Amino acid sequence: MLRVRNSLVQMTGASKVFVAAATDAVLSGALLICAFLLRYGDIAQAWTASKPLVIWAVLLGPVCFYVAGLYREITRYIGPVFAVRVCKGVALLTAAIVGVSFLEDQFLSVPRTVPFIYFAITTLAIGSTRLGVRWMLLGKGGYAKNYQVAIFGAGAAGIGLHSALIHGREQSVVAFIDDDPKLHGRKIRNVPVYSSENISQVFANHDIKALLLALPSASRARRLRLVQQATAHGVRVLTVPTLAELDDGTASVGQLRPVKVDDLLGRTPVAANEELMHRHITGKSVLVTGAGGSIGSELCRKIVEAGPTRLVLLDHCEHNLYAIEKEIRHMIAKRGTEMLLETSLGSVNDRVLLDRLLVAQRIETVYHAAAYKHVPMVEKHETAGVETNVFGTLTMAQAALHAGVKAFIFVSTDKAVRPTSVMGASKRLAEIILQSMDESSNGDTVFSMVRFGNVLGSSGSVIPLFQEQLERGGPVTVTHVEMVRYFMTIPEAASLVIQAGAMAQGGEVFVLDMGEPVKIIDLAKNMIRLAGRTLRNENHPSGEIEIQITGTRPGEKLYEELLISSDSTTTEHESIGLAREPFESWNSLEAKLDRLQTAVDQRDDGVVRKLLGELVGGYQANTVKSR
Repeated sequence: MLRVRNSLVQMTGASKVFVAAATDAVLSGALLICAFLLRYGDIAQAWTASKPLVIWAVLLGPVCFYVAGLYREITRYIGPVFAVRVCKGVALLTAAIVGVSFLEDQFLSVPRTVPFIYFAITTLAIGSTRLGVRWMLLGKGGYAKNYQVAIFGAGAAGIGLHSALIHGREQSVVAFIDDDPKLHGRKIRNVPVYSSENISQVFANHDIKALLLALPSASRARRLRLVQQATAHGVRVLTVPTLAELDDGTASVGQLRPVKVDDLLGRTPVAANEELMHRHITGKSVLVTGAGGSIGSELCRKIVEAGPTRLVLLDHCEHNLYAIEKEIRHMIAKRGTEMLLETSLGSVNDRVLLDRLLVAQRIETVYHAAAYKHVPMVEKHETAGVETNVFGTLTMAQAALHAGVKAFIFVSTDKAVRPTSVMGASKRLAEIILQSMDESSNGDTVFSMVRFGNVLGSSGSVIPLFQEQLERGGPVTVTHVEMVRYFMTIPEAASLVIQAGAMAQGGEVFVLDMGEPVKIIDLAKNMIRLAGRTLRNENHPSGEIEIQITGTRPGEKLYEELLISSDSTTTEHESIGLAREPFESWNSLEAKLDRLQTAVDQRDDGVVRKLLGELVGGYQANTVKSR
């Protein structure tokens, strides 16, 4: 049987059509004799009566089936329409034979029941041959699929996935799993449907190798629970694309991919408000600082989609600026828009550069994402961190005010709330500067800040570190078992930054809804599972990857917060809140900033930390650095 199957697979399309037509011709003639035999019950009488018409049946059979479209069907993929075409073809053949018998004066000798018998048995035979070939081509009939999978979700996505997989050779769908009690105990395409409460039993009884999640609209919390259940039994987890991926055409339901970390964040992204996405961008000249960074580059991608007249990229890193310029130029060419793209290689501390750039490019909106953000690194190099995060922001804001920029949106961080690090304190001080400047300005430039937590996959973040450690075979390092962080994806963060900035009236600190905080040690365990590896600990000494607790690093907090005070309100966007944070007036702040600037110029690290402690409430300056 396997040899026959392999021969069928290796045949060319023309050869397959020829074999099918030849088989149909033989069946058409032989079954006509059978129809007469079933009518008369005597072989000799049946042969005598049918002999003048058999040759016509042999010749007309393939012609009628060709007209009905039977030879255009790919046998491996035949479906319900195929049955209609078989009936149409056999009906044409039956009518043709009746017509021929009339022309050859055989009409009176053909019993009236023979055409009906012939139609019935020929329909069954022609259909059965195709189904038999399809049965062999799909891996049945002596070809066993030893990679058994289950589909979670017996809805439209699950059934569509089953249809896509049934034509493959490698995987055999042996179970559907679903939460709907009305489906339990029933079968879909001969595959039984089980309750999700019995998922462990299903894994064991069917030797499931992979669980396929056909849940495009499921929450991330739901996906996380399923991944944990499956990986606990050594079952690999794959998923169909999300609704967003299906909607924008970047994926189809039959495509499977491994579950990604951002599928397991425990929160579902909210659809963007398109009016907010366009308010400060469409038809305007826009500048992004730190354009080559994780957030800056994603802001650039979102901005291009909103249709500005000009986009200016500013970054101090030559490689990053080159990479994002190349990508954005490709996006513009693909969209076929007339948008202008400019680049500027330089620092946000260069006031001359900024003044000339903002005026020459007639910038109307600034997204300020340039910053040093790696907590341990800034803790070691506090002067550089303050110089960029504080005075780079101040210089950029003053240049924007001088050039008449309409909107200035500052990308901040949850580490600015009751900071324990130089990085967090420097970002909070930058917020205070912008709040003060907005209060003291005449309102020509609207300053606002957007505060959020960690983003998945950004440079220096924990996710790339864990991935690198897993590739090396472990161990995976976690600083503290109780360490928790807020997470969101880079595209979602950039989208919300743009939408928050569009709602600004002046001086607001917007706070993004980060969902529930994630324990870093749980994140490490999930990444080990998603990599198809097993955790090694006291209970499982034979596991592959160990988690090591290394101790907190300088400046790190166990818990991050998004609000300094409890005074916050909602906005027109359900995922964006508005914080009312205290700040100093510009008159009292300016003199203190002059002292801090002097300390930075003199590279006096101790004074820099001390002054940060005076300027930023809640920050306890540590004058002893960990090198």
